[in-house]
Amino acid sequence: MAEASRWHRGGASKHKLHYRKEVEITTTLQELLLYFIFLINLCILTFGMVNPHMYYLNKVMSSLFLDTSVPGEERTNFKSIRSVTDFWKFMEGPLLEGLYWDSWYNNQQLYNLKNSSRIYYENILLGVPRVRQLKVRNNTCKVYSSFQSLMSECYGKYTSANEDLSNFGLQINTEWRYSTSNTNSPWHWGFLGVYRNGGYIFTLSKSKSETKNKFIDLRLNSWITRGTRVIFIDFSLYNANVNLFCIIRLVAEFPATGGILTSWQFYSVKLLRYVSYYDYFIASCEITFCIFLFVFTTQEVKKIKEFKSAYFKSIWNWLELLLLLLCFVAVSFNTYYNVQIFLLLGQLLKSTEKYSDFYFLACWHIYYNNMIAITIFFAWIKNMFLAIINDTYSEVKADYSIGRRPDFELGKMIKQSYKNVLEKFRLKKAQKDEDKKTSKGSGDLAEQARREGFDENEIQKAEQMKKWKERLEKKYYSMEIQDDYQPVTQEEFRELFLYAVELEKELHYINLKLNQVVRKVSAL
Repeated sequence: MAEASRWHRGGASKHKLHYRKEVEITTTLQELLLYFIFLINLCILTFGMVNPHMYYLNKVMSSLFLDTSVPGEERTNFKSIRSVTDFWKFMEGPLLEGLYWDSWYNNQQLYNLKNSSRIYYENILLGVPRVRQLKVRNNTCKVYSSFQSLMSECYGKYTSANEDLSNFGLQINTEWRYSTSNTNSPWHWGFLGVYRNGGYIFTLSKSKSETKNKFIDLRLNSWITRGTRVIFIDFSLYNANVNLFCIIRLVAEFPATGGILTSWQFYSVKLLRYVSYYDYFIASCEITFCIFLFVFTTQEVKKIKEFKSAYFKSIWNWLELLLLLLCFVAVSFNTYYNVQIFLLLGQLLKSTEKYSDFYFLACWHIYYNNMIAITIFFAWIKNMFLAIINDTYSEVKADYSIGRRPDFELGKMIKQSYKNVLEKFRLKKAQKDEDKKTSKGSGDLAEQARREGFDENEIQKAEQMKKWKERLEKKYYSMEIQDDYQPVTQEEFRELFLYAVELEKELHYINLKLNQVVRKVSAL
């Protein structure tokens, strides 16, 4: 009753509650709209960094260096290399022909560009290619005693501990002497191991004939030995037509079981980022992304201060923190990547007679792409969560705004209970009574109850409850009413409260009657 008094006195409380719910719904819609703008901005950043030219550049380069066969041997290309002999055929055939384009298709001299090769006449070879080998020492594995008379040498798999650092062969040039790494490029993760930088390195010449003689000399002097575990072929291209760099790495791994496993990497990246108007549009999106990140971070800090430890009990708050962390990591990667481009790109482009290591920049570009892809994945998860919440709010609001009746109505339940009670009292005449009811159509239930001996007080209470029910339904469940907020007067609330009390009494009375009927039926 105290609860009823509180509602009886607090007509304004319902209005405030309604206003608060409207504010929550409006706030949720605003957050959803703001987050949707952020998501669009993030999608522009993600997909604005790639374009179809990257795919086509990778495709033509992979076709040239992977699918081109050795002359006279149509089945021998880089993908099909299985032996040292196949490897040298590739080096002296498809690789050599693919790197050096010094004349047009009609054998006319290609116009000079500081003696640089132009692959497919459009892609400038930056610097010179580099070939690098890593080896393992002898006795890095143990030969079983019964076979020691047949095999005195044993070369295990590649690890940094098993790597051979000593000079070998002719020991006169860098390809025969071990060189430590002077680059920041990450280690290479291959099929058979993780390979360090450094090794036995040599660069190719600007001249095609000199490079071919170099390959022949290395082959005749057994540059590839039983201890060889991997050979890297690295070079970089630039296509000015589409402003793309293509960083290429061909890898041949020599497992301890024998044979050769080949793999490759083709990275088409845009290192000169801000050239066209579209590039500056992407730059503006990057600035907008940072602004959104600052706003969202401020919001979460306020929530943590307000809710303290309770904030961390929600899994969605943890998702929010994870998303912010990923955004900060992506911004950090992008900042570091752009700083390195600013510091290194000019130096790399000047080194026309040396190997230009663009692989480091390409790797950081891939790291940033991967991080932004993970970020947008979790961003879409959060977006779906907000959409579900908004949809739930919308459905609840729509239910009340159109005056929709609940699917389960208490009045129908009481009416059906009365029918069941009448049938239980007249077990042998239930079907007859039902036929009579059907024949009468919509007869007066009160008169029928009087004829069947119901108490007059009970009949009057039932009629009063029916009037209450009809009046309340007319006011709160009318399909003609479009407003979702209908004020309740004190008199209407009193009637509603009395109606609820009477319903409770009637349900208790019906329950008692049903129990009596069940006992009578059980006694039969």
